Amino acid sequence: MNMQQMMIQAQKMQRELRKAKEELAKQEFTVTKGGAVTVTMKGDRTIIAVSIDEDAFEKENKEMVEELVMMATNELYEKCLDLENEIEEKITGRTGGFGF
Repeated sequence: MNMQQMMIQAQKMQRELRKAKEELAKQEFTVTKGGAVTVTMKGDRTIIAVSIDEDAFEKENKEMVEELVMMATNELYEKCLDLENEIEEKITGRTGGFGF
């Protein structure tokens, strides 16, 4: 493969990668923890909703609710990151982009 063909292939992969990441960014993912906390995140890792069951609003539950919010948020973040890495690997053959 000559240099021009390699550049054309790289540009094609960049377009495919950009399109796939734009689609991922539009998707919504939701995790519920402990039956009391629900967090919804878009694929671009933007938190769009946090819901806390009213039974969890007792003062002695404060630390537990905070922990559940953190756990749900981290799980969603990892899920979105894993999906992004899968997209990159599918299109480029490796995670972390083109590698150059």
